[in-house]
Amino acid sequence: MSKNKAAGIKIPVLALVMASFFCLSPLYGQRNPINVNLIVDGSTYYLNVRDEVSSWISNKMDQILVEGDSVKIWSAGSNSRIIYEGKINSASDRETVKKSVREITASGDSTDFSSALREAAQHQGSSFTYTLLVSASSQGLSSVLNSSNAGLMRFSRIEEFSAWRAVVVGLNLDSRVSRAASAFFSVQ
Repeated sequence: MSKNKAAGIKIPVLALVMASFFCLSPLYGQRNPINVNLIVDGSTYYLNVRDEVSSWISNKMDQILVEGDSVKIWSAGSNSRIIYEGKINSASDRETVKKSVREITASGDSTDFSSALREAAQHQGSSFTYTLLVSASSQGLSSVLNSSNAGLMRFSRIEEFSAWRAVVVGLNLDSRVSRAASAFFSVQ
């Protein structure tokens, strides 16, 4: 069972969560292809929770991914590196994504989430992007929250599990949130 905690502004986080649930689910009819960024802790801490995290991510990918989606996966160990990049064209592509997560190996005792988040933010296209960060240690998440890259985590939702955390990250939402808030308050 997980506990939910919100970071940042509550209204945009609620919108982010609702968009993740309704807009990304293939159960609600056809949708346009999206970009999915998955940033997974690649430190030695990940090895302790790999099976649980892999299972959880596998379920999320089954709920979210549809034909035409683009997926990029980073292993964020001592250095962040892309371990998968491709387009979902079939069920076998979805299985390849899940296999990539199951096969992440440890790369040092630290996590480099910052460089993966920066790269994901720079390569966002005009379509909707879903970014999920998985941290197997509180130190890994703290390092990005206490760095100059903390702004990348401004609009995020943290879901805590017994030994790890999943974070839905709202990258590049500042202007969209400002426009939404402006529109909301101009109606009042």
